[in-house]
Amino acid sequence: MWWRSRCKASGSCARRFCNVGRYAGATVTSESGQLVPASLPPLAVVLNPQAGGGLALREWPRLEAELQRRGLAYTLIHEESGEAALARVAALPADMAVMAVGGDGTVGALLSAVVGTGRPLAIVPLGTGNDFAGLLGLRPGQFGEALDRLHYQPRALDAMQVSIVQGDEAGRTVVLLNGMGMGFDADVTANMDTMPARLRGLARYVASALSTLRHLKLARVEVVADGQTLYAGPSPLAAVMNGTRYGGGFLISPQSDVRDGLLNVVVGGPMTRGQLLGLMARVLRGAHLGHPLAHHTQAREVQVTWDTPTRLHLDGDLHGRVTALQVRVLPGATLLLNA
Repeated sequence: MWWRSRCKASGSCARRFCNVGRYAGATVTSESGQLVPASLPPLAVVLNPQAGGGLALREWPRLEAELQRRGLAYTLIHEESGEAALARVAALPADMAVMAVGGDGTVGALLSAVVGTGRPLAIVPLGTGNDFAGLLGLRPGQFGEALDRLHYQPRALDAMQVSIVQGDEAGRTVVLLNGMGMGFDADVTANMDTMPARLRGLARYVASALSTLRHLKLARVEVVADGQTLYAGPSPLAAVMNGTRYGGGFLISPQSDVRDGLLNVVVGGPMTRGQLLGLMARVLRGAHLGHPLAHHTQAREVQVTWDTPTRLHLDGDLHGRVTALQVRVLPGATLLLNA
């Protein structure tokens, strides 16, 4: 099964909801050995066992032990599908926080039940790319840091809303935390499943990128940011970002700030395979924005129109091909516990 639910706390689930509250007046010991105030809402831990090719499921016993060692009461949600998990989260009591255990896709699957609701979100990265968690300085498997930060003051972070106007999923609206890409980088995402299983994270993305590069195609795109045309012409890719990176470490948008109320837009100009390869090397260092073939701006609203159906990924999840979409920022819409 993809998800399943059970309560992990002393006594019954009903007693947990009555007694846990916000741990008023209590303290816990952090990984550094310091006592910190425990002011946590009750947690619903949403585990995606498919995340990271099964990494989340394999690591769950270790995370479970750490949660129990810290005395954190929680409910584990482990349903057959992301849709079922989302329904469970949407039905939770208003005072419960959600902890997403997985990668960017796991977080994205839960956002519609979190963004704009005031329900706090926490992230324990155990996915393939973990790009948004990486932006926050959270690393896979290092549970101490992620759980210590639960006692930080929650921070309001921006989200982004993508509306597909024309394409395979026309009429659909999706809320994201990290970002979206069209063209080459979405093709790279599509080809990652064909890469050797031993490759993980950034190495897997790089291998897929080199393979995809052999079949590079340009299409005409027009990108309009806050009513002004940023670029119109042949392009291999376009990205609209809230976070800084994708692909497990490609710094496509190094100037992004998830608290500035702005999206960052990056569009490639007409280029050869060799030029794109050189630009990819710059992207790894976040040093590409000054390149004449990398067009960049910030905006609150963005419209992207292609002259041919172009593959789309949203936070690393593929959503078919599109010819037109709209994106807008949702300032401060996500309350993150361990930012």
